[in-house]
Amino acid sequence: MEKKEDQKIKIISWNVNGIRAACKKGLIDFIGKYDADIYCFQETKASRDQLSEELLNIEGYEAYFSSPFKKGYSGVSIYSRIRPKKIFSDVGIKEFDNEGRIIGFEFANNILFNVYFPNGGASPERLAYKMRFYDFFLGFINKYRDSEKSVIFCGDVNTAHKEIDLARPDANKNNTGFLPQERAWIDRVIGSGYVDTFRLFDREPGNYTWWDYKTRARERNVGWRLDYFFTSGGLTGRITDSYILNKIMGSDHCPIVLEVNIEIQY
Repeated sequence: MEKKEDQKIKIISWNVNGIRAACKKGLIDFIGKYDADIYCFQETKASRDQLSEELLNIEGYEAYFSSPFKKGYSGVSIYSRIRPKKIFSDVGIKEFDNEGRIIGFEFANNILFNVYFPNGGASPERLAYKMRFYDFFLGFINKYRDSEKSVIFCGDVNTAHKEIDLARPDANKNNTGFLPQERAWIDRVIGSGYVDTFRLFDREPGNYTWWDYKTRARERNVGWRLDYFFTSGGLTGRITDSYILNKIMGSDHCPIVLEVNIEIQY
């Protein structure tokens, strides 16, 4: 007989900007120190066969990957000490699956998606791709929620939602990452019943998760909040904390954390 129990878990999400580079900057020590149950990494830029034994065999964790066809690009991974009921990384749409942007875990009646959303800055075509991905993804997760599963999704969304979510909103109103249509998609997510978990606990400005390397923006905290945990509304009462680890170095992004009580199936 299957056994289901509520368990408080800690999930950390981080765009590592290259998992092999992050390893050289202390990623494995970070994993040990922060003791999360699940680590969701984005922009890993590597497939399993490119990783060292050190990264493939972190004590206490199983590693799962979704890698793009193009080497050194995109990619997501999950390191978990909780065994999922089901795992998947293909969504059935070639243009998205080819870039290795989604990996999903199912636990009892809960499902977790780790997602690296596209950046729309390279060209008008990439902005159009980003918006197609956004539209697809919201419909995709709604199917799970509508089947009475609780949904958590996290990752680098590549858009700052409100003016409070970036240091210089007026200067960036015409730049990708803060365009009206990108921000409107996050409005749609929230309007569909998902919760931006960080804003349950902190409504202050100055909270960012990405800073431009080239301008040394992190030293001045001239940043953007591009990384999020969203949950379906039914989980709101189970969330115990959600916060940003803005002192952690090793990437142009910093990690974010969600602590939540969810049902685990054994």
